[in-house]
Amino acid sequence: MDVVSDAISAVRLGRPSFSRARVGGQWCVRLPPYEGAGFHVVLEGSCWLVPDVGTPVLLGTGDTVLLPHGNGHVLADSPLDAAAAEKATPFEQWIGRDGEAGPRAGTGSGEVELLCGKYRLDRSRVHPLMAELPRVVHLPNRAGSHPELRAAIGLLGGELDDRRPGSGTALPSLLDLLLVYMIRSWMAESTAGAWSGALGDEVTAAALRALHADPAAPWTNERLAAEAGVSRPTLARRFTAMVGRPPMAYLTWWRLTFAATLLRDTQDTLAAIARRVGYGSPYALSHAFSREFGTTPGRYRAQLPAGH
Repeated sequence: MDVVSDAISAVRLGRPSFSRARVGGQWCVRLPPYEGAGFHVVLEGSCWLVPDVGTPVLLGTGDTVLLPHGNGHVLADSPLDAAAAEKATPFEQWIGRDGEAGPRAGTGSGEVELLCGKYRLDRSRVHPLMAELPRVVHLPNRAGSHPELRAAIGLLGGELDDRRPGSGTALPSLLDLLLVYMIRSWMAESTAGAWSGALGDEVTAAALRALHADPAAPWTNERLAAEAGVSRPTLARRFTAMVGRPPMAYLTWWRLTFAATLLRDTQDTLAAIARRVGYGSPYALSHAFSREFGTTPGRYRAQLPAGH
């Protein structure tokens, strides 16, 4: 897997949830802070997103917005001041019981159709790539921009309209794909993100790809430098500057993060997980895991909530 896929897989839990709403007139709805990531796709019309912290954002048809840290916000037909935002209708009351229709409040403005949803995330092991995402990732629908994201939105709209056989599988899969494309699109546009720079740097990106492709390999600085096609000092300097930690320190962190993901998502034995992440024995993995997470692998797995 590549770095972006691994970063998402490390934190994502279960399937995304979503609701479809069509509303007109004057309306205002609040979505409280959430232990995950929220997203909205404007299928038709326009509206305003008013974050609890930050500047209101106008969303137009085809726009996508990701709130990767689950920050509270308001959706409304117009920008609001703080007092008006506090009086917004809670989302759970606003959306219909079937999760597909919001109430209409007059006909003073054009109708808006929205796809609103949430991704469940495990915040205990957030990859720094995910951590550096801004509070609001707004991806406007501009001609020629982000064709993969535009295609995913088109496919989503088709599945929602037609309710074809298999949509129960297609929709969650498309929503997972949407998350990847939103993050990829942000990275393509970002000029400030450290990880956008790291994955755009030929040497650092080659080293990261190698580590993520085979974390169990007996990596050394010399072997990784050869993989990246540079000297050891060059790799150490560029990798540390871009990633924020030396190559072997990042490898250790990623091995343990990957081990936690396997404990969560599989029933593999500790010995099997140790082999997959590059530790010579279950004891060695348990010792390193306890030092990183403050608990043993067995207790970590036992404490996971049912249906995580």
